[in-house]
Amino acid sequence: MKIIMLGAPGAGKGTQAKRIAEKYSIPHISTGDIFRANIKNGTELGKKAKTFMDQGLLVPDELVVDLVVDRVGQDDAKNGYVLDGFPRTIPQAEALDNALAAINEKVDYAINVDVPDENIINRMSGRRACVSCGGTYHIVYAPTKTEGVCDACGGELVLRDDDKPETVKKRLGVYHEQTQPLIDYYNKKKILVDIDGTQDMSQVFDAIVKVLGE
Repeated sequence: MKIIMLGAPGAGKGTQAKRIAEKYSIPHISTGDIFRANIKNGTELGKKAKTFMDQGLLVPDELVVDLVVDRVGQDDAKNGYVLDGFPRTIPQAEALDNALAAINEKVDYAINVDVPDENIINRMSGRRACVSCGGTYHIVYAPTKTEGVCDACGGELVLRDDDKPETVKKRLGVYHEQTQPLIDYYNKKKILVDIDGTQDMSQVFDAIVKVLGE
């Protein structure tokens, strides 16, 4: 079962990807983790990626695809995997399809966790992070016992720049421009599954399991 997770930043696709990976005993693969692992292990691909990242540049699509294909070719991914955060653009999706076709494989499902922008802005602007230990909370969904104080270490909670409404709007703009076309791309391939992401997290997961099977 080879699955791609789609959804705007803050739609909760990362959480669902982890749960899918656990339930079906397949790896949850995020591009960030792949980069970190390759750089840490000093692989050739990792060294190449690092030269771009050190200059503050985006890692080119070909190299990202090479890293992903290398990762999904490892033993733990032989029964499938959940890709999270990749592909982000049509050229990446096409490159991935071509690379998989070369080894007689293909993506089985593209799961789109669909949440309206205004819900995402409300969700993200309610997040709070501890300046001391990095713990995260939400003023509505996961509040602390004492307002503004971390339950774990007593540190101060702040609204991160990333979660401020104006930043979230910008990120959503980029998402719609770059990643929204992927929804049409996978729809044409008849592997797109739309899931209502405004439901409770466990309901979202139940809806995904209905599609994938027990």
